[in-house]
Amino acid sequence: MKKCIATKAYLTGMVVLGVLTAGSFAFAGSDKHSSGHSGGGTKPPIVSKIVDLGAASTFGVFGGGAGMTNQGIYTVIKGDIGTTGASTLITGFHDSKAVYTETTMNKGKVTGVVYTATAPRGSAPGVKAAAVALASQKAFDALSPAALPGGIDVSTLGGGAGELGGRYLAPGIYKSAPGSFGITGGDLTLDGRGDPNATFVFQMATTLTVGGPGAAFPQSVYLINGAQAKNVFWQVGSAATINAAGGGSMVGTIIAFSGASFSTAGNTTLTALEGRALALHASVTMVNTVVTVPAP
Repeated sequence: MKKCIATKAYLTGMVVLGVLTAGSFAFAGSDKHSSGHSGGGTKPPIVSKIVDLGAASTFGVFGGGAGMTNQGIYTVIKGDIGTTGASTLITGFHDSKAVYTETTMNKGKVTGVVYTATAPRGSAPGVKAAAVALASQKAFDALSPAALPGGIDVSTLGGGAGELGGRYLAPGIYKSAPGSFGITGGDLTLDGRGDPNATFVFQMATTLTVGGPGAAFPQSVYLINGAQAKNVFWQVGSAATINAAGGGSMVGTIIAFSGASFSTAGNTTLTALEGRALALHASVTMVNTVVTVPAP
């Protein structure tokens, strides 16, 4: 009789332990692949409308009225580039029609077309570049907290305020309490949850910094479960710095009020962007960077 009671007690204990263990694993899995938070029920607001890039949709790089500069021989822009300024503000690039101040060590290939206030030849001067500038500004405004309110502060999801490194995030709108976003000390993973239209918007009042801690550690953004680069947007209130030491893979359309920089002079390790770098009021600089414009 005692043996029977002991056996029943053992079996009951194992069942309870199994339930607790299963519950623990289910919680850990759902937490990791939800919004990057630890047990909270907060969810970011969903973007229900498509962000229209208009004339800027085919551009990999746009330097406002300040142009852009390439250093290195491995830069490739798989799309158009441009500036509303003079052609002399494009340096270190060439397309199939013209060369823009290249040197032996600074050659960047543009598979599309370079547009400036005067280029390409045969076009209406400055018309395309002006249209891209206007479209970029409209998209920047459409991504702002005023147009897309209710963004969730990532500091409420656990981890450091304004820090995106090491997170798994669901689609939605995210903002930063300190005003800046960083992807440092780990990569960022964006989970589309099986929805090909899943959209991610990151709103920041000041800077975006990818890479680190320090300048020697490149970081990347990864897309899983159907997330697509064409549906990722970074609304940057000042400037963006992407992997200053070279290397790493960035995704999404970066629209910066000021400028943007990719890697730094002397780095030969490729830095990749599947998306766009659109600067409204300052130049874009890149060193051995490959930019691929996402398919619409």
